Amino acid sequence: MLKKQSLQLIASGLLATLGASQNLQAEKIVIKGSDTLGAKLVPQLAEAYKAVNPGTEFSIAAEGSTTGISAVTDSTADIGMSSRPAKPTEQSAAGAKGVTLTQTIVAYDGMAVVVNEKNPLKGLTKAQVEALFTGDARDWSAVGGVAGKVSVYTRNTSSGTYSDWKELAMQKRDYAGGSQKLAGNEQIVAEVAKNPNGIGYVGLAYIKSPGIKVVPVDGKLPTKESVQGRAYPYSRPTFYYTNGEPTGNAKAFVDFTLGAKGQAIVEQVGFITVK
Repeated sequence: MLKKQSLQLIASGLLATLGASQNLQAEKIVIKGSDTLGAKLVPQLAEAYKAVNPGTEFSIAAEGSTTGISAVTDSTADIGMSSRPAKPTEQSAAGAKGVTLTQTIVAYDGMAVVVNEKNPLKGLTKAQVEALFTGDARDWSAVGGVAGKVSVYTRNTSSGTYSDWKELAMQKRDYAGGSQKLAGNEQIVAEVAKNPNGIGYVGLAYIKSPGIKVVPVDGKLPTKESVQGRAYPYSRPTFYYTNGEPTGNAKAFVDFTLGAKGQAIVEQVGFITVK
């Protein structure tokens, strides 16, 4: 009799362990995509979410907006982070796999033009920004600066910011030959900080990094007011993508991001809230 009870207890324990294991697995949220969102903002949101939802695990990979949209399309991520809208070709590719790419705006961002802190330049016009990044202006003297060859730093081609910058600042033209493509905002900041002739663009969460300064464009800096009102020329929304309307744990995290606690973190990191 005792032996039978012991076996029952062991079996119950194994079932409880298995159930707990399955529960933990069910509560893992996989998020992939944009470096703009994934390098700082989403990890901080995840930590705050875990504080009120113990047991939840996150897998976050910030490798560019294109990878996030592809991951949702391939069902390898619950949420895709993107700093640009999905392209028609991406929507079609998703549809062919039975996936409906659905976007949720989670924050607004302003892409700041940054130069080395030692650069005496006081400001640029939109036309001058275009000239610098396309290579029409290859020396700082061409835009009223101190003579020196311009070094252009951009994001890589998988980045939504790379695409947005072409759209908003360059009239869809190609980047200057010799421009250096980098993986993320932090890398652009680091290179511009080291190079007195460097210029790049970064999201609002990175504008207070040491060694750089933000250059006004047509007299406007990227501030909460200028980004919300779209007075700043390089303003944009940022997104989460899901397969259809989010459900389950993905919905819970999206709702947390859009709620009071999440939006407080959005503002704290340096983005502009959606409300």
